[in-house]
Amino acid sequence: MAPTPQRWAAAALAGLCLVAVSMPAAAAPSPSPSTSPSPSTSAGPSVRPSASAQPSDATAGEQPGPTNSITDVSGIAVGSYQRTDGDYLTGTTVVHAVHGAVGGVDQRGGAPGTRETDLLSPLNSNPSVNAVLLTGGSAYGLDAAGGVMSWLEQHHEGVAVGPSAEQVVPIVPGAVIFDLGRGGGFGARPTADFGTRAITTSTTGPVLSGTVGGGTGARAGGLKGGLGTASVKLANGDVVGAIVIVNAAGSTVDPADCSLYGVKEGLPSEFGDLRTPTAAQCHPQSAGGQSLNTTIAVIATSAPLDKAGAARMAGAGQDGMARAVNPSHSLVDGDTVFALSTGTGNKLSPSDPTATDRLDGLYAAAASTLTRAIAHAMLAATSAKSIVSYCDKYPSACANVPTGEYGRAAGPVVATAPASASASPSAGTTAAPAPPGSLPPVASASSNRAVAWISIGIAGVGILLALLLISARIGPRRGRL
Repeated sequence: MAPTPQRWAAAALAGLCLVAVSMPAAAAPSPSPSTSPSPSTSAGPSVRPSASAQPSDATAGEQPGPTNSITDVSGIAVGSYQRTDGDYLTGTTVVHAVHGAVGGVDQRGGAPGTRETDLLSPLNSNPSVNAVLLTGGSAYGLDAAGGVMSWLEQHHEGVAVGPSAEQVVPIVPGAVIFDLGRGGGFGARPTADFGTRAITTSTTGPVLSGTVGGGTGARAGGLKGGLGTASVKLANGDVVGAIVIVNAAGSTVDPADCSLYGVKEGLPSEFGDLRTPTAAQCHPQSAGGQSLNTTIAVIATSAPLDKAGAARMAGAGQDGMARAVNPSHSLVDGDTVFALSTGTGNKLSPSDPTATDRLDGLYAAAASTLTRAIAHAMLAATSAKSIVSYCDKYPSACANVPTGEYGRAAGPVVATAPASASASPSAGTTAAPAPPGSLPPVASASSNRAVAWISIGIAGVGILLALLLISARIGPRRGRL
């Protein structure tokens, strides 16, 4: 069959198609977590660098603690228990002050659900706190505090009120979020059993974040909320940690670019593998229509504070909440922040002028650490029931986030339920629930480079074939001229 110009064009087009298919893979290997790439220039939507790529001046030089969690503060342990089976989507988290702690509180939301907050006032005589309860279940969830108190009583922790060791009254302040019915059943909510199981599993090690404990049924601005934590070690050796249940009426997402507000407070490299969502995916979730909410938190420090100093630190934490949630402290939120000081020695007091500089450093750290913890909660949360997580709504933002990052656990969501809903575990029983799901793993940089070289090779073969086909057609045609 005689060659025609159309066939020559088809041969050339075939080679060029191979080039077009191969080159994007070669041109856009995944960036490493510590590197902020320039915007992609390949065809299709590009992933913009995260706003967290450059740390703020306020956090320059600071580093998180070993686990980047509230348990980096000496004397603090955390335990969680949740149920996601059947009509349940709720849970309880307990912050255990192992040796007691000076406590404070700041409450600014218009719809709080709390217990034992008055005794934290500097005007009142109670000297210390044994644990803080953060739980789902709205006001019903306060029942979980009874289980925490029973466990503490069995371990002789509390205010001594008699001559024998077992005659104690544990001090357990607490706050709740509204998550009633989010699993499908209004009556599926925490009981005293949840509190017992949560404190039984408490540990001073790393804290699992996301759709766990008190954050199991949380929702924030229309997205899946959850439990988050963070810490920082200051230059003078003081450690500040925060843990939060994000269940806000306001949004944690900046509508300008769909990044998380809290990421902007990140320490160097803390959110380095996170990206700003692509413009094509940036359709912010409406936060309207949510009338039953609340964000609750605990901030702890290794520095020795008096009760007034602890109350001021809790107030500083509310500033951090306002940076990460917009709006915050609304009439339909019960935003409450507790503060704990585990330090020993001379207590720092706001009324002491010689303590001003150190206290101001602590309070600034308290605010930024709570802001970061809120970002971690949103990143670690996994979609549950009909509530979609940030990473599922904006997958381009989390495409480079490895499994396990930000406290997000590996494995599928597993229903957790006691053998009997009414059974109470004996002291020492551990009923640690299976962790929720996580993001898929991301290919390593070396595998991306291998794919890039293979793609370049395929492109070269395509070009060579095109040239050979064209040469074969042109040669005979010239002989007939």
